[in-house]
Amino acid sequence: MLAIGSDHAAFDFKEEIKGYLDEKGIKYNDFGCFSKERVDYPAIAEVVAKAVASGQCEKGLLFCGTGVGMCISANKVNGIRAVVCSEPYSAKLSRQHNDTNVLTLGSRVVGPELAKMIIDIWLDTPFDGGRHARRLDMIAEIEKYQD
Repeated sequence: MLAIGSDHAAFDFKEEIKGYLDEKGIKYNDFGCFSKERVDYPAIAEVVAKAVASGQCEKGLLFCGTGVGMCISANKVNGIRAVVCSEPYSAKLSRQHNDTNVLTLGSRVVGPELAKMIIDIWLDTPFDGGRHARRLDMIAEIEKYQD
């Protein structure tokens, strides 16, 4: 199951992506927002990221105007490896090399059809493991750092 969320700027975008996921039979849990009323994107990113980090959901999709704010916010949750993408190649390599578990997209940057292509590639690409697993272990060690 996917965790999905958006801010107000990407509400319509999220609704279109939900329709696409429904057509493909992909199950998801929508963590908001639920209207075009202004919301703070970090709150939505936190809930989605925690759903992924806890194992409640396998992966997450987050949408805002650029994808950047959601990506930064989601990456503050331990265990999250979020990536913002605006083309399929980065989405594919982020899965193969970084085992990303949250994809963020900008509704003001990527059109819905390109977004669907990026999402499909991201969801369908497995993690390569091998030498990349060692690097993920290094990232996990960095997450343990606290002042």
